[in-house]
Amino acid sequence: MRVLAFQALFALSSNPEADIRAVCDELVAQLTSADEVVVPPYLYELVEGVITNQAQLDAEIEKYLNAKWSIARLNKTDLLILRLATYEMLFVEAVPAKVALNEALQLAKEFSDDKSRRFINGVLSNLLK
Repeated sequence: MRVLAFQALFALSSNPEADIRAVCDELVAQLTSADEVVVPPYLYELVEGVITNQAQLDAEIEKYLNAKWSIARLNKTDLLILRLATYEMLFVEAVPAKVALNEALQLAKEFSDDKSRRFINGVLSNLLK
């Protein structure tokens, strides 16, 4: 689910005018051969939640960046992973914060490198405290 949310956020960051639900629907459709695509509601919740709360998420993330970093300096992949995890940590009660952190590290493992994964771990671990 988080992989799809990450992919949708990545696509929407390149084309902010795109319809959120259409992007999510297309991503799910690519994974299934069924005639009718059923998109899990949590996918919409994650993507819409991150986009709707982006300014608040960025402000929260920025608190845990050291002085030489800013939101603008982060690469897109790391920023989207941080936003997604921060959204879950702050707004989704059903997901324990440690689970959100671990899932973010899995996304970083799949879509980024070890240096970024360590960076993401540091930021989110500080957010947990």
